[in-house]
Amino acid sequence: MSQPALDVMVAPAPQPSPVGPCRFHFPDPREADADGLLATGGDLEPATLLAAYRQGVFPWPAADIELLWWSPDPRAVLPPDGVHVSRSLARRLRRGAFRVTIDAAFDDVVAGCADRPAADETWITPAIRDAYARLHRLGWAHSVEVWVGGALAGGLYGVSIGALFAAESMFHRVTDASKVALVALAQHARAVGVQLVDVQMPTPHLQSMGAVTISRDEYLAALALAVTRPVNFTGGRS
Repeated sequence: MSQPALDVMVAPAPQPSPVGPCRFHFPDPREADADGLLATGGDLEPATLLAAYRQGVFPWPAADIELLWWSPDPRAVLPPDGVHVSRSLARRLRRGAFRVTIDAAFDDVVAGCADRPAADETWITPAIRDAYARLHRLGWAHSVEVWVGGALAGGLYGVSIGALFAAESMFHRVTDASKVALVALAQHARAVGVQLVDVQMPTPHLQSMGAVTISRDEYLAALALAVTRPVNFTGGRS
């Protein structure tokens, strides 16, 4: 069964704004411990966050420690051409119950991710929310919104650098809405030339949608190529 195409409305935006050099030096990601923890400290300035992503590192606060930096091995990625759409989800997509946009409600998507009741979502602290909102204003962070009627039903957000999209979190208020967001992200990634969709850690939900794990070395090799390729993530309509 072929995947139904989604009509994804994208708000065109200028190229991302320069952020200047990072004032910190991240260790080699291969020095991370068995859990993937690489470093502590630093800040959440745009230059710091973008330097981290370019090196295969991401922030993930835990407990009362605000700044922890991670590079897990293995790494979970979502192949843009390998997303799995179940028969039931395909039927829902064909019925046209969902409307999908990109960058129409970034702050609302991050708030939806932060408000999830699951304990593993408590890492989206006020500082994290402010940091990614700033990245969004600078043109580096983007959201995928899924709507039912006029209400936000689900979505995801992440950071785009070249042909990398580093997905950070997703949520749903309506059944299948987060799955629709992933399908839309993969479709848009293919359309604009994103080659590497990083989803960080494998979960049963992500694996059911086609996410796979690769070694840290494989990830870093793919990342080195992806971040150098010119991709305009909001370049139009997919």
